[in-house]
Amino acid sequence: MSRLVFIPFLTVLLSFQSAQAAEPVTSLFPRYERMTTIFADTTITSLTVFPDSLGADSIEAPVINNLFFDGREEIDDEGNVERGESILGDSLVFEYSDFNPYPLPSSKLKPTVFDSFRMLDPLPLDNSMGSYEGLSSYSTEWITRLTDQDALIRQARQRYIIDHPELIIYNEAHLPAPPKRYTATVDPATATILLAEVLPTKNEAEKPVLKATFDRRHWLKKFNADLQFSQAYISPNWYQGGNNNLSSQINLYYYVKLNPAFHDKLLFENTFQYKLGLNNAPEDKVRNYSISADLFQWNMTAGYKSIHNWYYSVNSQFKTQLFNNYKPNSNTLKAAFLSPGEFNVSAGMTYNRSNKKKTFTVDASISPFSYNLKVVSDTRLNVKSYGIEEGHHTVSEYGSSCEGKVSWQICDNISLRSRLFAFTDYSYIQGDFENTISFTINRFLSTQIFVHLRYDSSSPFVEDTEWHKFMMNEILSFGFSYKFASK
Repeated sequence: MSRLVFIPFLTVLLSFQSAQAAEPVTSLFPRYERMTTIFADTTITSLTVFPDSLGADSIEAPVINNLFFDGREEIDDEGNVERGESILGDSLVFEYSDFNPYPLPSSKLKPTVFDSFRMLDPLPLDNSMGSYEGLSSYSTEWITRLTDQDALIRQARQRYIIDHPELIIYNEAHLPAPPKRYTATVDPATATILLAEVLPTKNEAEKPVLKATFDRRHWLKKFNADLQFSQAYISPNWYQGGNNNLSSQINLYYYVKLNPAFHDKLLFENTFQYKLGLNNAPEDKVRNYSISADLFQWNMTAGYKSIHNWYYSVNSQFKTQLFNNYKPNSNTLKAAFLSPGEFNVSAGMTYNRSNKKKTFTVDASISPFSYNLKVVSDTRLNVKSYGIEEGHHTVSEYGSSCEGKVSWQICDNISLRSRLFAFTDYSYIQGDFENTISFTINRFLSTQIFVHLRYDSSSPFVEDTEWHKFMMNEILSFGFSYKFASK
């Protein structure tokens, strides 16, 4: 009960420290003066005993509360007065003349800050120290005192906050955030400064101070390299029959772009890509491999800004294959380096735009003036099948063309590259629609789907097939991947 009696006292103490600057608690209690002393059972100023009604052996010293105060009893165990005795008339008065309060923790002297309401356990009425076998009760006195002291202060603090909300000038929810540190980096794609918070680490003090320097990056680059494999094995006695198969696919892609952050009036893009697909050919008696894909392609777009995202532009492309490709079981050549080869250059307008996150980019070009050159350098090929006259190796065509390109990072591990190109000299039309979907499994593994559709109105009729003017090349592969990019 003495603790419950003491709570109003702490409430007054907290009110005093909130209204004024915090002072040591000991300055609030003068020494060697008669004052209200907190006992285990009641609050009294002095204890008066009348000898006429009570014998000397019936006099008991008051039990002092030892949570915060260290008073020295003035009566011995037998009830004899040792010190501080005064006789007033017929009464005998006992006092605590030596008064030494225990100091409060310094954290309790700070201005009260409201953080949250807590459901505190009620204080026990019995504050007597427990005794343990083999240990004196005084050896554990400090533990009991600290535990009870903390519980009492928390009760008094919460009661003070509830009873005097007008005196609580600080609320934890409204306190300003602690100061933070940031580092600055430059995004070369947008020429913007990115701020990132520096989180403290254990070895932060040991790290050397680095001075950051930023240089302009005029060229943005992207490189992808993929080595894909596909394999199938069928035992000789497989009930449905079939053939073993082993194929590989090499994809190289290199993209260079002039940084629009520093050259906002100019547009310049270069793309180099190469695809090579090899298959084993167990049914081919002449060679044990066949080429399913062999394409080297270069695309370039250069422009000067007109209005908004439109540019006066010049587009060019060149494509050919690098290795000889033969028909199965023969030495009949199907294609070779520069056989065929195509070169196209056109002039017109280009629309170029990217979203803010640089995950979606679209290019659309319209070229009313276009020049197309076809080349067949190997004399073993029939040049007429490529629209070239007999005895010639090249043909020049004039007309119009259009081109559309889309680059879309659908999510973190899925991306799409798509390109549509069409050319006409007003007597025939040809077009290519290329799509590449990449699924990134981790840093070094990926799956890729490549679909190439081609249309040529001058394509000759091929027997025993429904494919005439439309052609398609589709490859699904899985394998190793490596990429880097400057952002």
